[in-house]
Amino acid sequence: MSSANTIVIAVQDLAKSYGKVVAVDGISFEVHEGEIFGMVGPNGAGKTTTIECIEGLRNPDQGGIRVLGMEPKHSKYRLQKRIGVQLQESALPDRIKVWEAMDLFASIYSLSADWHPLLEKLGLAEKIKATYSKLSGGQKQRLFIALALINDPEVVFLDELTTGLDPHARRAIWDLVLGIRDQGKTVVLTTHFMEEAERLCNRVAIVDQGRIVALDTPENLIRSLGPEFRVTFRVTGPFEQNAFKKIQGVSRIEQKDDRVTIHGKGDRLLSGVVNTLEKGGVGFRDLRTEHPTLEDVFLILTGKKIRD
Repeated sequence: MSSANTIVIAVQDLAKSYGKVVAVDGISFEVHEGEIFGMVGPNGAGKTTTIECIEGLRNPDQGGIRVLGMEPKHSKYRLQKRIGVQLQESALPDRIKVWEAMDLFASIYSLSADWHPLLEKLGLAEKIKATYSKLSGGQKQRLFIALALINDPEVVFLDELTTGLDPHARRAIWDLVLGIRDQGKTVVLTTHFMEEAERLCNRVAIVDQGRIVALDTPENLIRSLGPEFRVTFRVTGPFEQNAFKKIQGVSRIEQKDDRVTIHGKGDRLLSGVVNTLEKGGVGFRDLRTEHPTLEDVFLILTGKKIRD
């Protein structure tokens, strides 16, 4: 981060409802210059509504918002010149060509970046004459990133950027996001992919039912669980849990079909599991250890999995 003490976004007690549905319920946080700040949570948690209020696309019912020293609802047009936005439901006409989309968006801003190097950097130079409908999912997302960066913004908002992409395309987009941050820009992203937040974000706000239930670095959030880890394996015959519950350090055991997951902590947990399997004559395969992730943090804080 370039200036960790410089606050570029300040949100205080933000609330927004749609009829009887409370989308955002008193959210407060700050975003610092030069960081990638993530809002993670399931669909419907309130992430997109929060971001759209910050961008000036929606008016909150209550609460204060300042972005780059401006209030979005009072300085919407001045703010839009200094931010870049990739919306969750982004789309372009099928027959528009890449260069036409770039020209169109460039014409909106009095000051815009030379977009030819931008396409080169994003790996779209060879697609400059291609129509939108002929682009792959990953190429379309790259184009939306290019359009969000065309005015050389100070803050970039990316809403569910990699939804629908295959793992290879998703990781390529991750590299692009890190590159944006390395240019000194501030990035705010929403995602329901915990691995994405863990890989990209300097700090993460976990959002559930319109509220922030935790906010810290991914490392600190995971560390808050303690040194617990998992031993997973598949059994090839009957499996009785009682003997494994007696192993020192075991906290709980889960079984789904032939897959068994033993949660616990301690240096002897793994050897205890293996010894118990062998002594009991339990056939097993695919044994491995797994360390805690943000997915585990979310499960513990909310009592449900991210995709429930």
